[in-house]
Amino acid sequence: MASFKIILGSSSASRKQILSEMGYQFTVMGADIDEKLIRKDKAEDLVMALAEAKADAIIAKLKENGFEEGNSEPTLLITADQVVLHGGEIREKPRDADEARQFIKGYSKGHASTVGSVMVTNLKTGVRKGDWEKAEIYFHEIPEEVIDNLIKEGDVLYVAGGLMVEHPLTSPFVEAMVSSLSLSSFVQTMVSSLSLSLAFFSLSVSLSLSLSLTHRSPLLTFYHKF
Repeated sequence: MASFKIILGSSSASRKQILSEMGYQFTVMGADIDEKLIRKDKAEDLVMALAEAKADAIIAKLKENGFEEGNSEPTLLITADQVVLHGGEIREKPRDADEARQFIKGYSKGHASTVGSVMVTNLKTGVRKGDWEKAEIYFHEIPEEVIDNLIKEGDVLYVAGGLMVEHPLTSPFVEAMVSSLSLSSFVQTMVSSLSLSLAFFSLSVSLSLSLSLTHRSPLLTFYHKF
């Protein structure tokens, strides 16, 4: 289907789902970095630094197994990161169930922001392009029973801010999600050194992201899951 390989540098189920639903075959590699060692004051800088660090870590792994830049077949490495902003604070993955519960209760009848990044590295040329996207999410009241079930299920412990707007337990209580389209211009130029099919792939990712949640709110312009 494609004249290039894709490596997804993430074990995120939603990120894997996006590529799978688009019909692309890809391999998954974890970065295995200590994200707490990378600190930035601004959420936008943090998610970009983390996505870049993940890419660097995966490339180092590949080199340990004999990979050489320039001699490899055309390959895209996609890394990403996301944090939640609430009350002026950057929220990453909850430390435990109690913190996850505190996070989710704070969203009830309020709003939070997600800041997400995508970094795409052309492993053949070394060219790297990336950008970030911010979305505002507004919530109805989230019942205690729903919060209890989310905590019991456990998935919220492994995502930024304990926030899973696409989760079937959470999505009915999302009032609106609105965002700019900063990534739409980014994806058109993030891969300049490979074939046109790669540029098309980049645009397809953008369209997939922008359309994937539009049915959940009439106010949604773009929500960045990737």
